[in-house]
Amino acid sequence: MSTVRVSSAVMTHPVRLVQARELAERLGLDGLALDPEPDGPPSALRTAQVAWAAADSGGSHHLVVQDDVSAPENLVALVGRAAARFPDEALVFYTNWHARNGGASRLAALAGAAWVRAVPDEFTPSLAVCLPLDTADGFRRFSTGSAERHDDELFSVFFRARGRMSLIAVPNVVEHIGTSSINGHATQGIRLAVCPMDAADAEPLLEHGRVLEEPGWIPYMRYGEGYIRLVGQENGPDGGRGHHRWLDALPMTGLTERAVRDAVADGMPADLASEVAGRFGRSFAEELWIHCLLLGRQAAEAARRLGGDPGGVPPAALARLRDAAVSTAGPAGLPPERRPEAGPDEVRLMSAFAWTAVRAGQQWPPA
Repeated sequence: MSTVRVSSAVMTHPVRLVQARELAERLGLDGLALDPEPDGPPSALRTAQVAWAAADSGGSHHLVVQDDVSAPENLVALVGRAAARFPDEALVFYTNWHARNGGASRLAALAGAAWVRAVPDEFTPSLAVCLPLDTADGFRRFSTGSAERHDDELFSVFFRARGRMSLIAVPNVVEHIGTSSINGHATQGIRLAVCPMDAADAEPLLEHGRVLEEPGWIPYMRYGEGYIRLVGQENGPDGGRGHHRWLDALPMTGLTERAVRDAVADGMPADLASEVAGRFGRSFAEELWIHCLLLGRQAAEAARRLGGDPGGVPPAALARLRDAAVSTAGPAGLPPERRPEAGPDEVRLMSAFAWTAVRAGQQWPPA
């Protein structure tokens, strides 16, 4: 492992200044990066440029955290150890539960991996990002003068141009708080971490856990429906930004609709399906079960490629990582306006239902 020195900043807007100061003080972060044009059109990138310019030239890495997060007090130390393990990587410590990268993280967790390579056709989640100093400077220069206002979108353009996407921490010790958005994301509703974990469990996973470089095709859900992100999708005419419903994408996966329908008929528990349907509708219940069926199948394929569980990672921590991943599949898959209906009882119900599908998928014969 390399010796690292991590500088840090919280990017914020004056309307959240008190919140940002409290966060910086609690986490021991170096300072605040204020929006230089707070009365101008909303722009996360404008503030991000200030935050990345605040990197300490005497350090090795720079961590930028957004102001609307919660995180453990030892975040900087945890990030530093991850940076020492992966000194040349762009490291991401939070991933939205309903995004394609969220799907990749959920798949990786079930496969027993602690890191996964981000997909190139989606924004890079930017609530907590650590970059090597030269990469931070490169991004700042790359983004100067850009008309883009979302730093997460421009991150992906930047990483694609460099030929290597970011490395995503599968256990999320950083959590998004609130649903308000200065940059127009409030319509997405409740946005939480895909695999929330406490630092004690996350630490050995991040230090010793396996890296899933290529998850293959990735099941994910949005607005109550299941989709599949296909391998090489980024090379399409739309840059891969389109969404492929699972049934339409199935021929490109090597699976058949008949196999999926048979698995549903044989394995979907009628009692749990009825309960989920009673709360959120029959269509959602079926979409969730098929999504998790495909997720379990892909996770089993990835696990076979990765080999056995790594040394240095407590089995109980891996088990809790998998549970965390499955626990968010249901609420993340709901339409944004219905996510507030997913209280603790509903989450437990959807998690139990989702696990039956994951296990059914894991039992499919290898491809």
